[in-house]
Amino acid sequence: MRQPLTPFFNPASVAVIGASKNPNKLSNGIVKNLLGYGYSGTVYPVNPKEKEILGLKCYGNILEVKGKVDLSVIILPAKLIAGVVMDCGKKGVKAVTVISGGFKEVGGGGVDLEKELISIIEKFEMRMIGPNCVGTMNLSTGLNTTFIRGIPAVGGIGFISQSGAVCGGVVDHVIHLGIGFSHFLSLGNEADVTETDMIEYLADDEDTTVISAYIEGVNDGGRFVRAAREVTRNKPIVVLKAGRSAEGAKAVSSHTGSLAGSHTAYTAAFTQSGMIEVRTIQDLLNCSMALDWLKPPGGNRAVIVTNSGGPAALASDSFSENNVALAELSKTTQSLLKDKLNPSAQVANPVDMLGGAAEEEYAHALTKALQDESVDMALAVLVPQSLVNPVKIAEAIIDASKQTNKPIIACLMGYTSIQEARDMLHVNKIPMIDYPTQVGVMFGSLLKHGKNLKKDIVIAKEIESSSKVNVLSLLRKQPDLKLWGEHLTRDVLEACGIPIVSGQLVNSVQDAQISAEALGYPVVLKGVSKDVMHKSDAQAVVVNIKNLAELKDAYQRIIDNMLRVNPEAVIDGILVEKMAAEGKEVIIGMKRDPSFGPLIMFGMGGIFVELFEDVAFRIAPLTSEDASKMIQNTKAYQLLNGWRGGETYHISAIEEVILKISQLAIDIPQISEIEINPLRVFPNGGGTLALDCRMILY
Repeated sequence: MRQPLTPFFNPASVAVIGASKNPNKLSNGIVKNLLGYGYSGTVYPVNPKEKEILGLKCYGNILEVKGKVDLSVIILPAKLIAGVVMDCGKKGVKAVTVISGGFKEVGGGGVDLEKELISIIEKFEMRMIGPNCVGTMNLSTGLNTTFIRGIPAVGGIGFISQSGAVCGGVVDHVIHLGIGFSHFLSLGNEADVTETDMIEYLADDEDTTVISAYIEGVNDGGRFVRAAREVTRNKPIVVLKAGRSAEGAKAVSSHTGSLAGSHTAYTAAFTQSGMIEVRTIQDLLNCSMALDWLKPPGGNRAVIVTNSGGPAALASDSFSENNVALAELSKTTQSLLKDKLNPSAQVANPVDMLGGAAEEEYAHALTKALQDESVDMALAVLVPQSLVNPVKIAEAIIDASKQTNKPIIACLMGYTSIQEARDMLHVNKIPMIDYPTQVGVMFGSLLKHGKNLKKDIVIAKEIESSSKVNVLSLLRKQPDLKLWGEHLTRDVLEACGIPIVSGQLVNSVQDAQISAEALGYPVVLKGVSKDVMHKSDAQAVVVNIKNLAELKDAYQRIIDNMLRVNPEAVIDGILVEKMAAEGKEVIIGMKRDPSFGPLIMFGMGGIFVELFEDVAFRIAPLTSEDASKMIQNTKAYQLLNGWRGGETYHISAIEEVILKISQLAIDIPQISEIEINPLRVFPNGGGTLALDCRMILY
């Protein structure tokens, strides 16, 4: 049984091993922070070279401490830490935070040092944060085991970071912004305690209303998704993932030794579990602030009240990118607005009161607009003017907020003149931003959280499917084969209950003739060779063959084309298939991600899949809702669902194939990749047919 994380956050005593008397040493800063922010527990500095540090008695080692020690914070050279952690285990310490670097993140011998630490932790049933981190803060108790200078305001944001530098930078950035936090948690290499452990802890923490995470990599992707899916039904999780690009992924690997995985898999995991993904640290902080202070709106319609048209246009663009619509104000509301605004003001949405608008006009416009039933939320924009007092405008926004339950965000552009106004707004829990381009993602995060609160949790169960035994039997017949072409995967798909087009592999024109006559013309011929990967590119596919003459010509042409592409190709035969009826072509595939396991893909199929990149991803195992949502997230869905009055296609049959591929991936872990392309889908009631498939094994 894994030990709880409570000692990291509510310890009665803390030992700082490697504490220094030198104020220029990081370990001195840790002791100073433990004493400086209201922590009421006992602090034990440990350093054999010192008698006292910052007025506290200093001990030669942890075993000399007479009292019980709940938490040890260690900052020493990497090679000394295993011995110290061993002493902590003997002392009965149940939690250690290892600040020092020099472990997995540096490679080489550091990897072995980290493995040694893990074995000691497991032996004594301890928990460890780090190594290579900056420690943690519990803002509600004043516990601060970091060497970061300063501490932010107390609030509801629990901040998790795999990077100590990001953690420290965020603390310094928010200290004077009035944004409140419950915890700051730097995790470093996550040798033991992971981001998933922290998410589960903060989910039960009464002081935390929103979980905010900077993530570089996830090791146990399945557990991460399951935990987040449960948590987001009650508390929002906002996440920023580093390593979106190939270069970024390399940086992640060298920074913390994390296995970054593909960003596609992370985005799928975030979407599937209800997490709110953002692109920048600024968005991470802004969305977390909004989710901490504001309730989700009843709908996605927003009103903009502004003294300038330019910022309103930028905000409108930001709305559009985040599923936020401009509300259509009623004639009554527009009439009420005209009563007290400048005669030249625009009273449709956005409500542009012009540059000289004073606090009375802001109060009137916001109040009346928010009373409109078509409005779910409001953005108040101020571009500072010489005759307008930002503090008075802030007071007007605050007064308007007290008369409604609808969320309001303020955008006061500038810096010097709006400091006091921002402080006032934040004290009253009204988020304020500098630029209107930042607001869409904030309202969007509120909308996503609102949907999560209404969603019933449905978690796919990993079940033992009836097809597993049959598929394993097929694989045992070809134990050394890694690349399976269409002629071999036909049996795999059939074993899974996925409809396949009728066909047969032949090795002569005479056998092709017999097969074609048995199937009935028209037929399709496809060349089969492991040495020619893409049949279409090699012109090794001929369709709509209507008679024997065309069959003979196509047969020879396919062989010639394959040998032209690769003169050394070994041709395994020609696949003769029944010409399928017309329909739409989609692709369904699976690629195993190193962090999350089976990554299921759906999208527009055929030869243009890479050109259009109209695809959606989810992590297996999938629920029926997952399969449905991933189809709906593509443009292919519009074509399948009767685009502009056209034919509607058998979407539920596609969902069945997606779920069967998901189950196949769970059942047979030796499958690295599998792809059905195309899967032809027919009009409603007509089902689907797999026309081509390939599979790669480990």
